[in-house]
Amino acid sequence: MFSKSAMHRWHAVGVMLRYNYRVYPTPSQRRSLAKAFGCARVVFNDGLRARQTARENNQPYVSDGDLSKHIITQAKTTAERAWLGEVSSVVLQQALADLNAAYRNFFASVTGKRKGRTVAPPRFRSRKDNRQAIRFTKNSRFAVLDNGRLRLPKIGDLPVRWSRRLPSDPSSVTIIKDAAGRYFASFVVTTAEDETLPPVESEIGIDLGLTHFAVLSDGTKVTAPKFLRRAARKLRRLQQTLSRKIKGSNRRQKAVVKVARAHARVTDTRRDWQHKLSTAIIRDNQAVYVEDCVVGLGRTRLAKSVHDAGWADFTGMLEYKAARYGRTFARVDRFFPSTRMCSDCGRINDKIALNVRSWTCPCGADHDRDINAAMNVLAAGRADNLNDRGARVRPPAMVAPRGEAVIHPDAACATRSVEGIAVR
Repeated sequence: MFSKSAMHRWHAVGVMLRYNYRVYPTPSQRRSLAKAFGCARVVFNDGLRARQTARENNQPYVSDGDLSKHIITQAKTTAERAWLGEVSSVVLQQALADLNAAYRNFFASVTGKRKGRTVAPPRFRSRKDNRQAIRFTKNSRFAVLDNGRLRLPKIGDLPVRWSRRLPSDPSSVTIIKDAAGRYFASFVVTTAEDETLPPVESEIGIDLGLTHFAVLSDGTKVTAPKFLRRAARKLRRLQQTLSRKIKGSNRRQKAVVKVARAHARVTDTRRDWQHKLSTAIIRDNQAVYVEDCVVGLGRTRLAKSVHDAGWADFTGMLEYKAARYGRTFARVDRFFPSTRMCSDCGRINDKIALNVRSWTCPCGADHDRDINAAMNVLAAGRADNLNDRGARVRPPAMVAPRGEAVIHPDAACATRSVEGIAVR
């Protein structure tokens, strides 16, 4: 009935976190970044093509070392790929590292070693992708200068908008360009600082929905903000304007950026709201239990509302914040009948139509549909989170999700910055 995340694990040297900041490259630096993005994409595609060709010709799998030697080292000596030497070699090596990781994940999924949804084989990267990224590791000798700028090899010193300080020296930095044309620097740092919050008595169960984004077992109902629905009129107008532009024209490209910026504004607003709500829940409760998100709803007529709600992102925030701040987090299996079960007597009743918001159990108990479900989630989480002696089992710390921004403990009251990256 209950499954714990496989991401839970201890780190002897601390917890790895990701800090995101907005950067503002100059026009010449943007050209250098575009060149690096393109070279990393070409190396990735060349490596993928080499392995596909070997498979089609019944040849042995090309090892990581041989791939690096042929696709990068030897390719730089040829006229067709001589321009690969114009960017940092670390960027090219990290592109191959991403390809190797994609293959490992695919093989682990095929053999059953990787749990969850099936992972598809790597695909070729397109220069038309809305998101581009390159990564620099320590051996590339990137540096954060005393004047606050980020020095990158063969790119220059990038101005950074520092919304908070780094807790330690970063081990790597990823430069990201999103669909809206914004640039971000994402640092990976390791911190051993104990950020455990003082213990509290309360525990909470959460039932996620569409009318109410979250219903808590204590009776609290959080109304769904529906950020995408609220921005639908503006997005519709921008999409109509885009459809009238000639393909390949400069005006069409400008219209594409305007649409991307509108979507980015919706995403940033939703993420900021979810961060604030998840932080408040983790701060006020010692244990948090949620029902596992139903992925299948994203392929029904409710798909737009489901994606607008962003359940997976919210539960991910709860999970890593609980681990970071010493709270307990658990997921209840999606097939657990939280809605049909009476929270008083435990009887499982017949299936209840979606439009029925309240019901009465044969035992005589009157239930609000969502509050009853949240109470059952809380009870199920408590039952499966106790050991054989009835003692509380607290999951160990875990790594924060790759795309999530985190904050320094001294900035607990800080709000999201204007650039849309520093969040609670």
